[in-house]
Amino acid sequence: MTSYSRRKVLAGGALAMAGIAMPTVLRAQATVIRWGEMLPTTHPQVQMIDRIAATVKDKSGGRLEIQSFPNGQLGSGKDMMDSVVSGALQMTTDGAAALGALLPQLSVIEAPYLWRDAAHMSKVATAPVFAKMNDELVTKRGLRMLAVTYYGQRHLTTGSKEVKTVDDMAGFKLRVPPVDTFRAMAEAWGAQATPINFNELYLALSQGAVDGQENPLPTIASAKLPEVQKYLVLTGHIITPRLVIANESALQQFSAQDREILDAAIAEAVIWQDAELASQEASLVDTFKQQGMTVIEPDVESFRKPVLEQVPPKFEEKWGAGTWDALAAL
Repeated sequence: MTSYSRRKVLAGGALAMAGIAMPTVLRAQATVIRWGEMLPTTHPQVQMIDRIAATVKDKSGGRLEIQSFPNGQLGSGKDMMDSVVSGALQMTTDGAAALGALLPQLSVIEAPYLWRDAAHMSKVATAPVFAKMNDELVTKRGLRMLAVTYYGQRHLTTGSKEVKTVDDMAGFKLRVPPVDTFRAMAEAWGAQATPINFNELYLALSQGAVDGQENPLPTIASAKLPEVQKYLVLTGHIITPRLVIANESALQQFSAQDREILDAAIAEAVIWQDAELASQEASLVDTFKQQGMTVIEPDVESFRKPVLEQVPPKFEEKWGAGTWDALAAL
């Protein structure tokens, strides 16, 4: 999508939401909800949005229409987050660490080596500390987190270097999202943290601009990274939540009935998405082997130890004293 087209879409988003305030008798068109996403159409997270859109349209009798813009059509994750803050875009999906740029303490729920497994991570959605963060996000930024989704367990991939212990990461150019906790993790490993937007990652790997990257297995698959990466290193360093984020002012303009339809559709689709991702994770290691990748089971403790020694103390002030321990104990 060109820069002109992107501006046109975002400008149209603000106009579409203005229509919510019109009396129903004057509204000939559906209320359009624009949802931006960085991931490609093949990823279950984007398919989740499509499922939500179909359910919402059906249950509302066509009053509500969700338009999905995947694959970074509307810019970087930061671009889309800023657009949701301004109201030009109504919804997006992104990681907690990225959202931490707007509410710093939120990045803790995507911290490395915090969660034991996906079930442990899912408990955050009902935790009092999360509800408090959500209230602060509404008050300070005008955003609301509508759901916590499972994005997968993150692992390393490399283009040409075998990585078996953390010592092998010395000087390694590791692509990370443009997020401070990810940079701190890479630095604790001795790597050279290199922030690159996700929609530029394949090209950066293919050209050797970075030595490798880290992501959940379904993301690695949907982005076709095995085409440009030789080794899969099963570090399992982060169990990642991804958040459904909406502009609060836009939400407030929905009728109670339509808000209930939206919330129910999201909840149902999140259950499907989480199960689909878990199913894919269970089979993808074998798939990658068949595609020619070499799978390495590294010394995980060598990766874990320096991160836990350095990262939680470094971010304690940002996350709030005791927050890490409270979440780890859920």
